[in-house]
Amino acid sequence: MNWIILIIAGLFEVAFASCLGKVKETTGTAMYLWFAGFLISLTISMLLLIKATETLPIGTAYAVWTGIGAVGTALVGIFFFKDPVTFWRIFFIVTLIGSVIGLKAVSSH
Repeated sequence: MNWIILIIAGLFEVAFASCLGKVKETTGTAMYLWFAGFLISLTISMLLLIKATETLPIGTAYAVWTGIGAVGTALVGIFFFKDPVTFWRIFFIVTLIGSVIGLKAVSSH
């Protein structure tokens, strides 16, 4: 169950990073709403990460959480913020995914 919680925490990390991207693109009320989304997503992500580390090793949990966040944020950047798509960018995203899967596979929990 804590692996599912950890995955959800990672998805909220993607959400808070995406909200930051929108904050810098907007002004006025919209900017404040995106900033509120950032704070809410950040809080939920951290609380879920804390919950997941009750039974998962902190090193593994943190690495998986940041991996999900990094891959997810890179993909959001590509699809929604028009970040460049290059061979090396995709190569390293795939490498990160492999690393996250590898950490899960070798974890004892």
